[in-house]
Amino acid sequence: MSLARYYYTLRHLKLRQFLGKLRLALPGPRPDVFPAPRRKRPSAVFPLPPLREGSLVREGVFRFLNVERPLSDAAGWNDPKADRLWLYNLHYFDDLNAAGRGRRRAWHERLIARWITENPPGFGAGWEPYPLSLRIVNWIKWACSGFSLSDAAVHSLAVQTRYLRGRLEYHLLGNHLLANAKALVFAGLFFDGDEPGEWLAAGLGILEGELAEQVLPDGGHFERSPMYHSIVLEDVLDLLAIGRCFASAVSPSLLERWTGIAREMFKWLAAMSHPDGEISFFNDAAFGIALTPWRLRSCADSLGLEVAVPPKSEILRLGPSGYLRIERDPVVVIFDAALVGPDYIPGHAHADTLSFEISWNAQRVLTNSGTSTYVAGPRRAWERSTAAHNAVEVDAQNSSEVWSAFRVARRAYPFDVQIERADGVFRAACSHDGYRRLKGAPVHRRAVEVRENALHVNDTISGRGVHRAAGYFHFHPGVRLEEQPSQGWTVHLPGGTRLRLIGKNGVRLKREEGSYAPEFSKSIARPVLVWRMEGSLPMSAGIEIFEER
Repeated sequence: MSLARYYYTLRHLKLRQFLGKLRLALPGPRPDVFPAPRRKRPSAVFPLPPLREGSLVREGVFRFLNVERPLSDAAGWNDPKADRLWLYNLHYFDDLNAAGRGRRRAWHERLIARWITENPPGFGAGWEPYPLSLRIVNWIKWACSGFSLSDAAVHSLAVQTRYLRGRLEYHLLGNHLLANAKALVFAGLFFDGDEPGEWLAAGLGILEGELAEQVLPDGGHFERSPMYHSIVLEDVLDLLAIGRCFASAVSPSLLERWTGIAREMFKWLAAMSHPDGEISFFNDAAFGIALTPWRLRSCADSLGLEVAVPPKSEILRLGPSGYLRIERDPVVVIFDAALVGPDYIPGHAHADTLSFEISWNAQRVLTNSGTSTYVAGPRRAWERSTAAHNAVEVDAQNSSEVWSAFRVARRAYPFDVQIERADGVFRAACSHDGYRRLKGAPVHRRAVEVRENALHVNDTISGRGVHRAAGYFHFHPGVRLEEQPSQGWTVHLPGGTRLRLIGKNGVRLKREEGSYAPEFSKSIARPVLVWRMEGSLPMSAGIEIFEER
């Protein structure tokens, strides 16, 4: 690995990230097993319904990330043969608050007792700050929903919270630190006394700053991932819900601020979802991790939170987060004119700048490739690559230098965003500088036009010298392609709609085989059309898609 790559990766980090990493590397205080503070009596039952899918398929057997495994002995909590993310999910205890949990009550009680016995304080994956935070929240939500925590579990909760308090994830920041703060708030409300009061104050203090920074003025989460946006939106709804349980301990003004944040986040989520009601795939995104948009709306309904559906707009520019949505029936386009993420935390970024997704007649047609794994390796590298997105690659390089599992060195910055509405044509265009690091300083500009029953995509690469370029168009697995010699391609959608796709500016589109990862540990074959060009800059290419009548 070159020193330059490390330099361009590390130069954006904040000082407190370096200090946080150093702090975690140093020996920390031993877990504090002093007796737990007394519990506070909640004024109401936790108001959110258990909407998550269950993961405890039978006692001692779990299914996470589409992988089913038994927990046969104590070593299984830290099984080196399991992916780290699978083990994290095992320690989250999400099943306590999943659909049908009442039928599994005895299993849950025994599982909590088993976790306490088999995970001594400070040892193993379950004591890392992120799974620790999610488990604290899940145990408290369960306990506030009419279930009973044993004395041993209540004591363990206090030990876990004290341990978390000394190991907050300042080295990562972002959604991790937000989850840490949320757990401190939950524990600070659940327990009573001076020590819980300090947890509550610390958690609220962190949330105040982090929500202001992480939730952008357009309501989008600053990591620019619809999946993580949904996770953080659930966090905000959980905070509103626990505030209902301990109403006297949370100020009305704070609940009002959280309510306002949730409303704006719902607007952004609606704009970044397809007509089928599910999220788009930009940066790390997959189904089955976060609650779906409709389940999040069900949570809002349970809180009495009115979520306004934004009026349809021909072109909607989410300026602070950078995305664009063009909607003209029957076409919906979601266009990435966004930063890959905040400079100091681009861990969930893909090299997807200027990619786009489209639906036609409420059916997905072109989609990015999704996310099936967080394990560093060829699969993770490909899913983050420019070639895995509906984007343009120059000289076989990624538009942003994604590497390892969660690293980005030099990254693309979009600029010169333009939107137009004229003569029945809706047009959005943007450039990015991700390839300026190459000889001749190429710059990619993409324009997307939506006309009546037609879509045009025009790509221009300016700069100097001779370069190779490739444009990728990844079709949803439900789409069937049929080549029409000298007439382009017929795109068959489920339900009978037929589209015609042709190359412009002398472009010849060749079919290749790709893969689609709608969920973790899942990959589905699908067709990809690719144009490839080589020559002196500037060069241009384009496609047109229109509905056959």
